[in-house]
Formats: sequence, C-alpha cells, structure tokens
Amino acid sequence: MTEATRPAARVARRRTYLMCPPEHFAVEYAINPWMNPDEPVDTALAMRQWEHLRSVFSSLGHEVHTVPPVPGLPDMVFAANGATVIGGSVLGARFRYPQRQPEAQAYLGWLRANGAGAGEIRESQVVNEGEGDIVLAGRAILAGHGFRTDEAVVAELADLFGLPVISLRLVDPRYYHLDTALVVLADGAAAYYPAAFDDASRAALAGFFSELIEAKDEDAEVLGLNAVSDGRNVVLPERATSLAGQLAAAGFTPIGVDLSELLKAGGGPKCCTLELR
Repeated sequence: MTEATRPAARVARRRTYLMCPPEHFAVEYAINPWMNPDEPVDTALAMRQWEHLRSVFSSLGHEVHTVPPVPGLPDMVFAANGATVIGGSVLGARFRYPQRQPEAQAYLGWLRANGAGAGEIRESQVVNEGEGDIVLAGRAILAGHGFRTDEAVVAELADLFGLPVISLRLVDPRYYHLDTALVVLADGAAAYYPAAFDDASRAALAGFFSELIEAKDEDAEVLGLNAVSDGRNVVLPERATSLAGQLAAAGFTPIGVDLSELLKAGGGPKCCTLELR
C-alpha cells in the first residue's frame, strides 16, 4: 500500500449516550417487517446483550446514561427514537404508531430533568422518530422519510438547530428508519445501502460525502448499518462481517456485538443509543 492509497488516520471523539435497559422488551405487535409476535423473545438474553453493548461503549471511554424503562412500553429500549439532541437543543419525537407514542414524554421528561437541553427543548408538531430518521453529519442534518417520519420535519430541524437539512426518501420497508440503511462514520464519511434509497437521495448522498462505503445485501439484511461510530471505532452487529472488513480497510476499527434478540424487533446497536450532543 502506498502513501496515496493508505486510509487516513481516524480519530475517536468521546461521546455521551443515553440508553434504556430492555427490562420490558417483548414483541407484542408488528409495526415493521422484522417483528413477529409469534416468535418467542428471550428478555433475559436481550438484557445480557444490551449490557454488553453498554460495556463496550464504556470501555471505549464514552459516557453512558440510562433512562428508566416504563412497563408497557416494550420498544423503549430503542432510545435512538426518543429525541434528537444537537448543540444542547432538543427536538422531541412524535411517534407514528400509538403503541410507541408514550415513549416521547418518557424521554423528554428524562432530558428535562437531567439538563440535557441547555438550549431549547421543543415538542415536535409533525411525526418524527428521533435519531431513527434524523442523523447529524457534521455540517448538515440528514432527515429520512418514507415510512416512520414525515418529510415536513425538515423545516422544524432547520429552524431549531440552524443547520442545513438534506431530505432522503427511504423506499424499502425493511429499512424503515434511516439508521437501518446508513451510518455516519466520521466527517465526510458514511456507509450505506443504496437500494434503500430513491435515485435523488442516492445522488444527494454522493454529493455530500467524500467517502461512501456501499454495504452488501447480506450485511444490510442483518441490519449491519445500524451501527454507532465515534470517528474511529464502529460498533456494529457481529453478523455483518463483510461490512466489518470494508470498514477496517478504510481505516476504522469495527467492533462486532450480538444483539440477536433485539433484532427480532428490528433493532441494533444504533437503535439502542441516543447521542446527547
């Protein structure tokens, strides 16, 4: 490998995350193609897998807070959907499905009580599912729509956070949130699954990112892109082995974790992780 082709040095940055233990996790309804209420769920195993994910974040030097789980909200473990926090301001979630709607106030209540919103805390007026579909990408925000978040959230995001917003349309119901089809790895770098997006969105991503890693079908199909990056270390589902190899070749450090129980509800590492910026 020559100097010209060697991957750039990747720099990790300490992050602050909010997570929710899956004490009440179950698949009691089906609101995405991954969910099957007839398939048994091992809540104790889900808890052990979640604890391991939390310990991985801590071992990397990140600060992890936890929000108490609420009985009757089996999907509250998916903390990424609870809000969007950028620059100390908070945009609360407004869930599409009634089964998850009470989660919005549970997360906003914690954020208010713990001073996470040094700026404005705003309740959204349109349907949006937090960081499931809203992704900070350095100098801009990416906003996914098509299944769970309304395209109209673009105006709210621009007004509250003061950043340009790139709207992206998702077209495959298996990849119902943006965080199932794309992960921002570092400034200017991302990995994504092209087939999850329409033509205009693929063009927008190609124009925005200087580095784009295209995930293979087999990695997308195990939610390999539902990953968390600190700029160098990328925590992703351990079954996404080809993607892990692509990340390593690009100079990142992939760290595989097993969240097989949470995958039964369409969740992975990123679904479990809300970043507090």
